[in-house]
Amino acid sequence: MVIAPDFESRPLISFQHVWKRYPNGTEALREIELQVPDGDFVFLVGPSGAGKSSMIRLLIREEKPTKGKIFVLGMELGRMKRRQLPHYRRKIGLVFQDFKLLPRMTVYENVAFALRVLGEHNRVIKESVDDSLETVGLAEKQLKYPRELSGGEQQRVAIARALVHRPRLIVADEPTGNLDPATAWEIMQLFLRINAAGATVLMATHNREIVDLLRRRVVAIEGGQVARDNQAGRYHEDLAASALRA
Repeated sequence: MVIAPDFESRPLISFQHVWKRYPNGTEALREIELQVPDGDFVFLVGPSGAGKSSMIRLLIREEKPTKGKIFVLGMELGRMKRRQLPHYRRKIGLVFQDFKLLPRMTVYENVAFALRVLGEHNRVIKESVDDSLETVGLAEKQLKYPRELSGGEQQRVAIARALVHRPRLIVADEPTGNLDPATAWEIMQLFLRINAAGATVLMATHNREIVDLLRRRVVAIEGGQVARDNQAGRYHEDLAASALRA
C-alpha cells in the first residue's frame, strides 16, 4: 500500500516567483510557483525545452535562479555558499537517466563511494550499503561490475547510491529513459516503495504510460511556466476536464 502524502504539511520544496535566464539570453523559467510537501510524489512533465531540466539544475544547485527564491529542506538555495553544497547534496538523492556509475568499481564500491569520501567508519559504510542494496534487490551482486549488469540492474545500483545517505528527498531525471517498458515499470515500483517508506520523490519524465497508470501528482511545464498541477493527473490533460472549464 502506498502512503498518501499530507498536503497540509510544511513544503519540502518551495519555488517562489522563480525566473531563470541564461547568459545567452534564453529565458528558461518564468514566474515558477511550486510547493512540494514532505512525502509527496511528483511527476514533472512537458516537452523537451520546456524548462524541466532547468528546474532540476536549480534543485541540485548546479544553477542559481535569476529572480525569486527556492527553498529545499528549509534552506534557501540561492544564498547557499559553495562550501555548503556538499552538505546540502548529501541530504538529497540524485538519480539520472545514464546511471553515472564508475565502471572500474564494483556495485558495493559504487554505492559506498560517497560515504568513503566523507570519511565514514567502515562499519557504518557496510551497514548503509547493505541496507541500500537490500532495498533495491541487489544484495547478491555486490561484487559485480557495472558492465556485468543489465540496464535495469545498473539503475538499481544508482538508486541504491542515492539512498545510502537516507535522504528525505529523491530527485530523478528521466530514470527510465534508457530502459525497456517492463524494466521501467519495475523501477517505478521501486520508487513507489521508497516514497511509501517516507521519502519525497520528484521525477522529471517523458514516460506517458507510467504517468497515466500511476495517477500521482503531475506538474506540467510548458514554455518555462507551470501550465497545470493535478493531484491525480495524466501526462496530457484530460479532454473531459478541459471541456468542463470551457
